Amino acid sequence: MSTPPSADGPLGPALPVPAPGQRMTADSLRTLGRFAYLWGWPLVNLHNRLTVMEQVPAPGLLGGIVPVGPPGSLGMLHDYVVPQERVVACPNQDVVYGFGILDARRGPSVIQVPDFGGRFWVYQAVDQRTESFARLGAMYGTEPGCHLLAPADWDGPVPEGIAGVFRFDTRIAVCIPRVFMNDTDADRAAIQPLVNQIMAYPLAEYTGRPRTTDWSEAPLYPAGDATSGERETRWVDPATFFDLLPAVLDEVPARPGEEALYAVLRSLLDEAARSPGAAAVLRDTAIDAEATLVRELFEFRNIGIPLGHHWSTQRNGAAFGGDYLGRTAMARANIFVNLPSETAYFYQDLDRDGERLTGDHDYTLTFPADGLPPVRGFWSVTLYNEHHFFHPNDLDRYSLGTKNTSFRRNPDGSLTLHAGARPPTDAQSHPNWLPAPEGPFSLYLRAYWPHPQALDGTWQPPAVVRRKD
Repeated sequence: MSTPPSADGPLGPALPVPAPGQRMTADSLRTLGRFAYLWGWPLVNLHNRLTVMEQVPAPGLLGGIVPVGPPGSLGMLHDYVVPQERVVACPNQDVVYGFGILDARRGPSVIQVPDFGGRFWVYQAVDQRTESFARLGAMYGTEPGCHLLAPADWDGPVPEGIAGVFRFDTRIAVCIPRVFMNDTDADRAAIQPLVNQIMAYPLAEYTGRPRTTDWSEAPLYPAGDATSGERETRWVDPATFFDLLPAVLDEVPARPGEEALYAVLRSLLDEAARSPGAAAVLRDTAIDAEATLVRELFEFRNIGIPLGHHWSTQRNGAAFGGDYLGRTAMARANIFVNLPSETAYFYQDLDRDGERLTGDHDYTLTFPADGLPPVRGFWSVTLYNEHHFFHPNDLDRYSLGTKNTSFRRNPDGSLTLHAGARPPTDAQSHPNWLPAPEGPFSLYLRAYWPHPQALDGTWQPPAVVRRKD
């Protein structure tokens, strides 16, 4: 009797893998194909983002609102993101954002870190698995200077003046700077010299001296669907998912222990290459998985770790490992979440009684005097519409938290936030009001640079209470 082939992995002999040419029934294809779609959704998502960024001629802004750059560079905003943005769901209005794509085939990039003083900042750097590979931020005590973001197999000399090298082992990586800014004209002016020093560029352009650019004068590019429609830009098309998966498997190497999984995925693709019928089954499976399995993961109430009062959280953002479900759930609902050491996240679709939040009603969220989110950085509560984007409103107000200076506290020192389509009847509460759409909405609490209590369940958000009509 012959034995199916196997390949030794870095941890020793690997499990036997599927025999080449093994037959697969339609049900087998559908079962394995559904898992493949769940597993590969975030990886294909980033593959397609690279394809778009390859068309950008230089760092700038899509439609004047979305920071972009060709592979190896990044673009920066100089103010908060605006409601029309549709490239990434769940943006916040507490930080000035940047965004850049890296391509290992183009070599390392230099990333500049200015002296932020006491201002909170963090540069998120994730690989194609949306897992963090760098530690750059206030919570890490990072000193000003230049760092390299480099492919794992790059073995070139590190130039003088480079403070450190962070490596990624996938073809694609993403870098997203976040710099806290108060919602005041004074802080908008104060942050500009810092923002203008945030740059990324290919190592070949490094001179040993920091560069600057005026991001308020960044070139503008046609936006396409980056500022249109209600939903996030469609980064994964199920009809072409299995056409792209072979390239993605080459771009994202198997980790120790994943060799047999990769062999199963490649056996699916081999069957599809041999049989047009099998390819059609996989295509239909992907379309169905997008409409059912992955779509359900968009809703916050369906994902993460349940907490009290119907809140949920997650504690392995950007460090998913083998949690493929969690990885895709976050990518679908809110891609590019930070590491827990950088941000604790809390999600809410429901009120205290388990009913869906909707602008037809008014709600309150009351933090005790000693019960604000425990952070060393900052916290905020953001309101999103049913598509996880801002609801445009006359106040241009989408979040409340540390950045605000006009809160009205209760006599006992507690803080009550209001949410609903109509302002509170008490005019004194208007500074604490988050305008909501008439339809469904969600609340999203961020705690940047959290204390341990925000991560171990000791501290949890209070209930969202529907006010009596």
